[in-house]
Amino acid sequence: MSMSALLSQPSTSRAGAALCRALRPRTHAIPLALAARRNFRPSPPAFTSHFDTHLFVQRLEKNGMTREQAEGVMTVLAEVVEESIKGMEAGLVSKAEQEKQRYTQKVDFAALKSELQLHEKNDLTLMKSENDRLMADVEKLKQRLREELTRTQAGVRLDLNLEKGRIRDESSQQELKIKEVDTRIESEIAGLRTQIEQAKFSILQYLVGVATGSGALLLAYMRMMR
Repeated sequence: MSMSALLSQPSTSRAGAALCRALRPRTHAIPLALAARRNFRPSPPAFTSHFDTHLFVQRLEKNGMTREQAEGVMTVLAEVVEESIKGMEAGLVSKAEQEKQRYTQKVDFAALKSELQLHEKNDLTLMKSENDRLMADVEKLKQRLREELTRTQAGVRLDLNLEKGRIRDESSQQELKIKEVDTRIESEIAGLRTQIEQAKFSILQYLVGVATGSGALLLAYMRMMR
């Protein structure tokens, strides 16, 4: 880039203004020979250069700049680079701060880990107590169910025994009634037999009387025939 092009660009910063002042020709500049006779020496820069300033000045001189202009451009560029690096360093964190931040993070992580472990332990304890309570409730329900089942079985057995007793009593009553009917039938049969025997005896007596009368009549008839 030529010197005229550099001068034509607008300068919006302090570094750009300094660069323009360095590139503008100085009419009252002291000749180099006079400066050499008076033992003028350039003062060393107050900052540490981050690039080869001598090689940069030589390249600017090869591109048509004077020694003074090249040194002015180099000074401005060095200031710009220094400000940029300082700005970058301002946004960076030092190793001590980084270690401190890392230690703080480790402490926070350890505290978080211990807190999580404590919460987990508390949750496990609560879950265990809740599980124990549920198991106790289940055992109580089982015991209640066993009691209800035993009570129901006892009630059913009692009802069955009562029903068996009632059926047994009814059977006994039926047997008694049957026996009474059998006794009554047997007595009726015995009465009928007695009546039949009496009828037989009456018929036999009648037959004997008839036979005796018939014999007597027959004998009387036979006597009359003689």
